[in-house]
Amino acid sequence: MCGIVGYIGHRQSQPILLEGLKKLEYRGYDSAGIAVFTEQGLEITKSVGRLANLEGRLSGDPLKGTVGIGHTRWATHGKPSDANSHPHTDNSMKFSVVHNGIIENYLELKEELVQAGHRFQSETDTEVISHLIAVEYEGDIVKAVQKAVRKMRGAFALGVLTEHEPDRLVAVRYASPLIIGIGEGEKFIASDIPAILEHTRDIYILNDGEMAVLTREGVELMTIEGNFISKDVFHVDWDLMTAEKGGFDHFMLKEIHEQPKAYSDTMRGRVSEDGRSVALSELSITAEQLRSIDRVHIVACGTAMHAGLVGKTVIEQLARIPVETDVASEYRYRSPIITPRTLVIVVSQSGETADTLAALREAKRNGARVLAITNVVGSSVAREADDVIITLAGPEIAVASTKAYTSQLIAFYLFGLHLAQTLGTQDEAYIARVLAAMQSLPEQVERILAQGEVIKEVAESIAHNRSLFFIGRGLDYAVAMEGSLKLKEISYIHSEAYAAGELKHGTLALIEEGVPVIALITQEELQEKTLSNIKEVKARGADVLGIVNEGAEAEIAKSVDTLFAIPRTLPLLTPALSVIPLQLLSYYASLSLGHDVDKPRNLAKSVTVE
Repeated sequence: MCGIVGYIGHRQSQPILLEGLKKLEYRGYDSAGIAVFTEQGLEITKSVGRLANLEGRLSGDPLKGTVGIGHTRWATHGKPSDANSHPHTDNSMKFSVVHNGIIENYLELKEELVQAGHRFQSETDTEVISHLIAVEYEGDIVKAVQKAVRKMRGAFALGVLTEHEPDRLVAVRYASPLIIGIGEGEKFIASDIPAILEHTRDIYILNDGEMAVLTREGVELMTIEGNFISKDVFHVDWDLMTAEKGGFDHFMLKEIHEQPKAYSDTMRGRVSEDGRSVALSELSITAEQLRSIDRVHIVACGTAMHAGLVGKTVIEQLARIPVETDVASEYRYRSPIITPRTLVIVVSQSGETADTLAALREAKRNGARVLAITNVVGSSVAREADDVIITLAGPEIAVASTKAYTSQLIAFYLFGLHLAQTLGTQDEAYIARVLAAMQSLPEQVERILAQGEVIKEVAESIAHNRSLFFIGRGLDYAVAMEGSLKLKEISYIHSEAYAAGELKHGTLALIEEGVPVIALITQEELQEKTLSNIKEVKARGADVLGIVNEGAEAEIAKSVDTLFAIPRTLPLLTPALSVIPLQLLSYYASLSLGHDVDKPRNLAKSVTVE
């Protein structure tokens, strides 16, 4: 992933491709490249780093031609480099591909191709696609692409060119967005509307399993199986900024709504086909090394630390190994007890968080093995850790983290299950049950998001309070901490999270008439205890919003003022659902107060100083 642009028409394609890629810079990227049909044939120029680097390479030697494809890459397979940048080609240099998504079975396909004599220049899964298409080509690029994609498992949006048919551009969508732009005598492909909005406002939106064949004169739409289809043209009436946000008012809201996809992407390729086990093939740590671990340290900052608190419970419950959690800025100053049998898990969205990086280095100096959970392949944390689980949330633009946090939760669930199945602490039936429930999470999040207006009303009712509280027990307390942080970050309302059982040890002194209390009540074995704590704050005049499981509303309604029900899942997985209404609550409270949701005061997206 991250940004695709393609053009076929009567104008020079290079400037159109570069401008389109610039319009997609907001999505984040680490390298860029273009492929253009010139008089010499298919030519490619690409460069690691910012688009300015690519433009510098092209300034003295532009690619002249009216058909081309371009890409900005957010690394998933292979570090950021010139070789790993898109577009990719086959050995003959006659086929070129840009790709967003993940090919789950690329290693299997690559091995077959290598045995057949193919040579690969990159570490990416994408390069396999260009070789596959070349193998399948028998004079018709459309049929070759169809045959190739039938062999692929995963998610992909593709733009494909071949020198054999220079007047056709093929586009394919499967679980990764792609649109087709319609102009007079020219056509476009793009992964997002802003890339082509300057040139056309008439588009086709491809659905999963659909493809398009573009010529200067028209567009043929069909399924991957080759059945022709028709679509209505969608006319875009958004301005550019709204288009960058996918029609949402803010990046934060867009990213909240992207969480179902982020869940699916982070799980994709890491669950066996029969759904009964986890397959973390990216980890080099052996089963023997995993069995030698006698303690785990989870180290992170801010929101990532809150994901780590959930991770602690997940690992302890599933693998029965003691876990400590530490704020990264404190970790190395307390002389932690680290041995070669300690596994240190560092968590960072950007992979460049200075305190987390310092903690990683301290752990390695003391002989620990380090596992990183991060969203950025080529980051310092990813490079320096012994093992990495990449969270495939995609770039996160808003300062307040949402989809990065929940993708970190998914990573912890996957690793906890992987550890449990290696150690034999959970049987296959239970692991399969958890994985089945995880596969339902994206749809369950969609159901919560559909009730956004309910949360908006609550948010507007609490926005003008000077202070409020979040309470919960067990995993609910971990989520309460994240909910409280989100509210502070973007609404600037003073907010505190407490373990509900701690209220009577001092905090009740702060409860007075009308103070809002957000109570999470999703851990069924702790429900009775939490309800007792709610009665304590109600007796002192608090207004209580309860976040509960579907089916528990009738029983809990007697104890709270307002209810919001989340879909029922396994207790261990509830944080992946219960945090969603809290994210929306923070967003709408900030909006109600007129704040800049995406750029809260005093904060930066990546904290690269201690």
